[in-house]
Amino acid sequence: MSESLGQPLIDSAELKVLKAILEGTAQSTGEEFFRALVSQLCIATGVANAFIAELLPCKQRIRTLAFWQSGGFLPASEWAIAGTPCEQVIAGKLCHYPSDVWKLFPDEAGVESYLGVPLVSSEGVVMGHLAMFDAVDMPAEPRLLYTFKIFAARAVAELTRLRTAEQLKLSEQRFRDLFDEAPIAYVHEDVESRFISANRAALRILGVKPEEVSSTVGMSLVPDTPEAQRRVKEAFASVGRGTDTGGVVLELRRKDNGKPIWIQWWSKPDPSGSYTRTMFIDITDKVLMEREQERLLAENSYLKQEIQWAHQFDEIVGNSEPLQHVVEKIRRVAVTDASVLIQGESGTGKELIARAIHSASKRSGKPLIKVNCAALPAALVESELFGHEKGAFTGAIAKHIGRFELADGGTLFLDEIGEIPLETQAKLLRALQEREFDRVGGKIPVKIDVRVIAATNRNLLQAVAEKTFRDDLYYRLNVFPISMPPLRQRKEDIPALVAHMIAKFSARLDKASQHIGVQSLRLLQAYAWPGNIRELENVIERAMILSDGPNVEIDPAWLPGAEAASHHCASSETSAGPAATQLEQVERQHIITVLAQCGWVIEGERGAARALGLHPSTLRYRMNKLAIAKPR
Repeated sequence: MSESLGQPLIDSAELKVLKAILEGTAQSTGEEFFRALVSQLCIATGVANAFIAELLPCKQRIRTLAFWQSGGFLPASEWAIAGTPCEQVIAGKLCHYPSDVWKLFPDEAGVESYLGVPLVSSEGVVMGHLAMFDAVDMPAEPRLLYTFKIFAARAVAELTRLRTAEQLKLSEQRFRDLFDEAPIAYVHEDVESRFISANRAALRILGVKPEEVSSTVGMSLVPDTPEAQRRVKEAFASVGRGTDTGGVVLELRRKDNGKPIWIQWWSKPDPSGSYTRTMFIDITDKVLMEREQERLLAENSYLKQEIQWAHQFDEIVGNSEPLQHVVEKIRRVAVTDASVLIQGESGTGKELIARAIHSASKRSGKPLIKVNCAALPAALVESELFGHEKGAFTGAIAKHIGRFELADGGTLFLDEIGEIPLETQAKLLRALQEREFDRVGGKIPVKIDVRVIAATNRNLLQAVAEKTFRDDLYYRLNVFPISMPPLRQRKEDIPALVAHMIAKFSARLDKASQHIGVQSLRLLQAYAWPGNIRELENVIERAMILSDGPNVEIDPAWLPGAEAASHHCASSETSAGPAATQLEQVERQHIITVLAQCGWVIEGERGAARALGLHPSTLRYRMNKLAIAKPR
C-alpha cells in the first residue's frame, strides 16, 4: 500500500539512524556512496536487505546501483518492474507493504515486507528508487519512513551530480572535437573594437545578422557588471601591449535577444597594428553545467549540515527552559571564534557543552583536545600544555608536543581551569593574547591558531579576589560565559534523561528494554541531586543491574530525603491545586515517554500498560484524563 507522510519530530532513536548513515556515507561519492548508503541503512535500521536502482531509458526496467543482501553486496542486475512492488514506486509513490508481499506478488518468494521511495529530480522526473525488504514484518513507523525519505533525497543529489558530471564530460569532449574539427568563430576588430569581418560561426554565436557586422562593436556585447567589464578590459589591454591572449573566458550578451553567453577567447594583433585577429568558441553549456554542478554540491552540503544540526546536540537531553537557554547560547557562539567559559557544578555536563560548541563550529574538522587541569600535577601542567624540548629538565629524554600544538587549528578544552597554578596562568595568558608560546626549555616561539573553551565548578571571581586566579586571564576567558544549570533546577528533564540512560545502559548491560516505575520516577524528581546528572546516571545504572523484570525500580534508601518529599507531593495532590497540577504534568510526561518507547501500543506483551504496571483500561482512563493522544 502507499502512504503519505508528514514530517514528524525526530527522536534520539531516529537521530542515531541519521548519524550512522551520515557517518557511513559522508566521505563517499559515486558507486562507493551508493554501496555505503544501502549497507549503512540496513545496519542502522535492522532491515536485512536494501538496494538503490536507476530507471532505464525504456522506463520499463530498472538497474541496481548497489544491492545489499543479508550482510553482503550483490552484483549489479536489472529486471522488469511490471508486477513487482517497485512498480508503484517508479510511478512516483512512496510504497510500504508491512507484510504479505509474497502473497501479493507471487514471484517475490520469501519476501514478507517492502518499503520503497522514488528518487525524484528537482524537475519532478523519477530517476529510480531506494528500497528495503525483509523476510519478516516491517511495521509502519512514520519517523523511520521520514528518515528513509531524507536519505533518498541525498541519493537523488548524488545521482543527479553523477549524471551532470557525465553530461559535463560529454560536453567537454564535444567542445574538444569542435575546436579540432568544426569551424571556429573568427572576428576581425579594429582598435576600437568595431567589427571588420566575422564568419558564420561567430555570427551564429553572437546573434549578429550579416548586415549588422560593420555596425557591431564588440565591447557593446559585454554586460555592465564589474567582473565582466574587468575581464574584457584586461584582455584588450593584453592585446594592446602586443601580446597574445590565451583562452580567456568572457561573458557576453547576444545582440539579437540579450541572452547571456560565455566564450573562450583568443586574440592576436595584426602586425600592422590596425586590427586584431580574434577567434573564440561558445562554452555557454559548459559554464551553465559547471554552475549547476556547484549548485548541486552546495545543496548536498546543505543537506549534510541540516542532518548534522539535527543530531548535533543529541547528547544534551531535555527540553526545560534553562537547558533551552544553554542550547541557544551554544548555537550563537559556535559559529564564532570567541573564547567560552562554561560554569556549573560538578556533574552537570560541561564537557558535553564544549563538544557541542566544537562540533558546530568551523573548526569541527580539526581536533578537540581536552585537558583536565585538576588531574595534572602542578609540576607538569606547563609541560603538558605547551610541551618541552629534549633535556629541558630531568627526565625530559625527548621532545614532547603539548596540548596547544595538538589542538592547532581546532579547539582546546581546559576543564577545571581554576586549578591551574598561578605561575602557569601567565604563560597561558600570553598564548591566548599573542597566539604563540615557548616550549619548556625552548627558545623559538611556536605559532598556534587555537580556540579555547574553559570550564570550572569554582567561583572564579572569588578566586580573583583571593589572588589565586589572575583577573586578566579571567576576563580573557570570560568573553562568552555559559552557565550550566544544576539538575535540581531542571527536574522536568528527569523523565527524558532517565529514558535516555535506560536506552544507553540496556545495550551496555545486554538487557531487554526496560521502563521506570511511576513511584520511582516521583522519587527521582523529589531528590535534590547534589551530584547532578553524573549521580543520576550512577543511580539508574545501579537500578538496572539489580532489576530482573521490565520495570526499573529505585530503592528510596539510595536517595536520602527523596521518599518523604515524594509522599508529601502525593498527599498534597488532592488539597494543593498547583502541586496536583505539577504532579499530573510529571505523570503525563512519564506516560507519554513510555508510550513512545512502546510505539504507542497499549496492550500486549510489549504494550505500555504492562510496562507501567497498569490494566489497559486504567491506562486508557489516565490517558483520557490527562489529554494524552497519539501524535499524528
